[in-house]
Amino acid sequence: MKKSALFAAICVPAFLAAAPLAAKTLVYCSEGSPENFYPGINTTGTSFDVAEHIYDNIVDFERGGTQVTPGLAEKWDISADGLTYTFHIRKGVKFHSTNKNFKPTRDLNADDIMFMIERQWKKDHPYFNVTSADHSYFDSMGMPALLKSVEKVDDYTVRFTLNKPEAPFLSNLAMQWAGVQSKEYADAMLKAGTPEKIDQEPIGSGPFYLVQYQKDAIVRFKAFPEYWGGKAKIDDLVFAITPDASVRWAKLQKGECHVMPYPNPADLDAMKKDPNVTILEQPGLNVGYLSYNTEKKPFNDVRVRKALNMAINKKAIVDTVYLSTGVPATNPIPPTMWSYNNSVKDDAYDVEAAKKLLAEAGYPNGFETDLWAMPVQRPYNPNAKRIAELMQADLAKVGVKAEIKSYEWGEYRKRMQAGDHQMGMLGWTGDNGDPDNFLHTLLGCDAVKSGSNNARWCHKPFDDLVVKAKAVSDQKQRSELYSQAQVIFKEQAPWFTIAHAVQLKPVRKEVVDFKLSPFGRHSFYGVDIKGK
Repeated sequence: MKKSALFAAICVPAFLAAAPLAAKTLVYCSEGSPENFYPGINTTGTSFDVAEHIYDNIVDFERGGTQVTPGLAEKWDISADGLTYTFHIRKGVKFHSTNKNFKPTRDLNADDIMFMIERQWKKDHPYFNVTSADHSYFDSMGMPALLKSVEKVDDYTVRFTLNKPEAPFLSNLAMQWAGVQSKEYADAMLKAGTPEKIDQEPIGSGPFYLVQYQKDAIVRFKAFPEYWGGKAKIDDLVFAITPDASVRWAKLQKGECHVMPYPNPADLDAMKKDPNVTILEQPGLNVGYLSYNTEKKPFNDVRVRKALNMAINKKAIVDTVYLSTGVPATNPIPPTMWSYNNSVKDDAYDVEAAKKLLAEAGYPNGFETDLWAMPVQRPYNPNAKRIAELMQADLAKVGVKAEIKSYEWGEYRKRMQAGDHQMGMLGWTGDNGDPDNFLHTLLGCDAVKSGSNNARWCHKPFDDLVVKAKAVSDQKQRSELYSQAQVIFKEQAPWFTIAHAVQLKPVRKEVVDFKLSPFGRHSFYGVDIKGK
């Protein structure tokens, strides 16, 4: 990078802080840097928030809801047996043309849809290993076994044939992993010997195109004037990367950013009193949890897992850390989700019963273990380090000595997926409003292989239920299967379920029509700025 460009990249946040915001510029104080610009290998909302502005999907979710709507496919047909999905791709969809290395010569077509799927599915595909071969979502959802074939019928028609019916299939295609890249760009970069550029200098067909990225500082977008859905109402979109929640709040107060995620619970009273700020609120489609690595002793013994569940004071954690922004979690899915089993009872906080169970399991004096805590604030966990300290103190009362460990966020997730931990905190925000996205994606046997089941818990009675539920179209039947699965989950205790966090979004009052996403995403297409 030239010195002048580097200087500009570093100075942009300071400039935004010092000068009035330009007309139609919206600044979002994001919590972190994206992992890269290829959603097929990412798992964090931080990365998805960036990618969803750049790429389009075959189908979308309605703004602020879970209903599947047309995207790149203007319509689709589903066969009577539920095995064949034929998508009719809209014509005239333009790719971004601002990249200095490549200019598109054609509109988006079926080849680009094929590229998106085959890159994640076919191990001999030239892009399968580019940037990373870890296609977490594709694998966790069992896509390799589900897909029988994907065919280009003609330039604007793609047919998916499944090996078995899959109730959440359309919803799954609306998720970020299925963002469509340009095959023409990919071919050109492969020929040039720089295939990784498609994930570093992205070209999509989405409502915004990337102008500048400086890690840990800024992501700058401009509205794409030729976007098929119509140009965005704002001209410039800036993600000012601000990891500290208190700093985000200070910037919001000063008008240096318009929207911020994940406020500190302790700041909420002050936020409610600020006349320039509105706090949008809705129940969170999420869960925070502590997973036990069931492949490692002593956590391969269900008695040990149950004992630790009884030894930790969940109410104290929620009261101390979440304050009014969370509710204690019993099940692995949130209470607002269909199929939630209200009859499941949580493990009671009972230190003496925990000691007794540990003794039965052969650990009358406890044991030593690690306890991993995320280094960052997440939508499902406002302060993992503080929670780890409370857990550590509780576990000491039953003789369990837990050493708190943490790593840089990217490294933390990588190591958790690899199963390096004994006990580790993580969480999940739903992607599509379907229980499958929690119960199979996080706890199914397929998900052990992909790493998203970080308890590494492959339990056949549970897995049989959630796999069967995927293939049933009737929601009542599916709900009964998921209800049974939650009973087994609680009996087997692969997690200590911590809390479901309320989604809270402080927004400045000049922001028009920003909608909360049930999936915790931050999307600015359709948003305007008042008085600009």
